[in-house]
Amino acid sequence: MPAPAGTPPLYWAIFIVAVLFFLALDLGVFHRKARAVRLTEALAWTAAWVVFALIFGVAVAPAMVPAWARQNTFEFLTGYLIELSLSMDNVFVIALIFAYFRVPQQFQHRVLFWGILGALVMRGVMIWLGVELIHRFNWMFYVLGVFLIFTGIKMVFLGHDEVHPEKNLIIRLTRRLFAVSPDYEGQRFVTTLNGRRALTPLALVLVTVETSDLIFAVDSIPAIFAVTQDAFIVFTSNVFAILGLRSLYFVLAGAIRYFRYLKVGLAIVLMFIGAKMLLIHTAYEVSIGLSLAVVAGIILVSMLLSIVAARKEPTRSINE
Repeated sequence: MPAPAGTPPLYWAIFIVAVLFFLALDLGVFHRKARAVRLTEALAWTAAWVVFALIFGVAVAPAMVPAWARQNTFEFLTGYLIELSLSMDNVFVIALIFAYFRVPQQFQHRVLFWGILGALVMRGVMIWLGVELIHRFNWMFYVLGVFLIFTGIKMVFLGHDEVHPEKNLIIRLTRRLFAVSPDYEGQRFVTTLNGRRALTPLALVLVTVETSDLIFAVDSIPAIFAVTQDAFIVFTSNVFAILGLRSLYFVLAGAIRYFRYLKVGLAIVLMFIGAKMLLIHTAYEVSIGLSLAVVAGIILVSMLLSIVAARKEPTRSINE
């Protein structure tokens, strides 16, 4: 991915190497053996990734990247909040995918690990493509704004909670091209079936998770372009949000009923960001500081309303 002016390739390389180091440490040390992730552990890692993101945006990036100004810090924090908020919706879809495939808890972290690694690559390509399109064609900015407003309206009235892997074109193509074993083979993605290599059901889960992230990325990446068109800020805020997605899943997956209005809040965020993109270069352009406050307020209110509503009803399971 080409670096924008003011962000030399060296700093991109340092950031990417650091991310790969933490991912290797995660899989090679903390989760070398398959095991279920405890809630306390997930909470600790969720808090840690939020703190890492704040430290990066407030202290590390200003000290590391040339020409990084206070405005860039606000852009990073706003972008991170948008990406983290939208990733919550992805968490609930992943929970439904795991429930559909009946993935044992001890194997879920491995799927999320490789799923997130693939998501980082996909989003990196999409960010590069988005930056190139916006810089080459100014009208693309307004197209993305209309798209986000349309997506927000669609989320309110249609949503995308249901999971139908059997209708997923990529899953159907994968089943046609590769043999798939009937049962899980531990945490392996590939096994031997009738003397030949075959995929395990865990591999199909991974493909489904990657497909769902691609769909969510189509919504979330255009949203951050309303905040900044600096590829480095867009990429780093996306990375921190995605890295925190694994632990966030184990925190939120068991509490889906407490966030019934979160989807509505996320839809309003998308519509607000879309409107912000359409108002750019006008007298009504929304500042970064106000954007940060509005997005945080919408998410906070939707979560509070969800918790209040959930407490008034009896407990329901994830499969209901």
